[in-house]
Amino acid sequence: MKKIIHSQRPLILITNDDGIQARGLQQVAQFLKPLGDIVVVAPDGPRSGQSSAITVTVPLRMKVIDDQEGFCQISTNGTPVDCIKLSMNILFDRRPDLIVSGINHGSNSGVSVVYSGTMGAVFEGALLHIPSIGFSLCNHKADADFAPCRDLVVDICRKALAAKQWPQGIGLNVNMPRLPQFNGVKLCRAAQGYWTEEYDCRVDPHGREYFWLTGTFKNNEPDATDTDEYWLDRGYATIVPCSTDCSAVGSVPAFASILNL
Repeated sequence: MKKIIHSQRPLILITNDDGIQARGLQQVAQFLKPLGDIVVVAPDGPRSGQSSAITVTVPLRMKVIDDQEGFCQISTNGTPVDCIKLSMNILFDRRPDLIVSGINHGSNSGVSVVYSGTMGAVFEGALLHIPSIGFSLCNHKADADFAPCRDLVVDICRKALAAKQWPQGIGLNVNMPRLPQFNGVKLCRAAQGYWTEEYDCRVDPHGREYFWLTGTFKNNEPDATDTDEYWLDRGYATIVPCSTDCSAVGSVPAFASILNL
């Protein structure tokens, strides 16, 4: 596939983990059209929970879905991170000015960033030192109303494109409440907690057992007033800066003692 040649307008790469047909992705692509040239490269179906997974066992393929002046859509059988890697290595003749992932159907607040394919794409962009932002709406419905998200999404992306310096290795995780109008916006940290990994045991038509992942998020700090979970519960959109550096530098002294090093 030949590299895509763009104008001198800002180049915005959009992906997601819900699939190229997802309403959230199609809506954000329309929201951002006035800001630059849009290239959508997204999975051909749902890839939720893929985190930063990459495809190494099967060939990757791409299919052009729509190709217009300043607006292109391509689907792939890969993961959200594959979408970023394919775009950077196969499609583009220059670096994107902005990477947007989403709008995800459902929240990616708290520790969900660990599992999220939406945020996996954001982390990949951050590793490449490209301003990268994940957007999620706290609504899992396929026909969710994304109209209330428009102004905030456009405002954040416009400011990202105008930023003279973006902190390296940092992406933004933006979550929006399921409301006709947000009560405000909070820049905060992710709530600490965990998912109860519960599995529903079921039986298929052939009498064979199978297991379906369910589970509930448990917030370990429900009263902390500086977390995304706290403010989302109160009708605010939240913005959490997320780092690709997983080093637990603060624990070095403790492990030096444990390991006698």
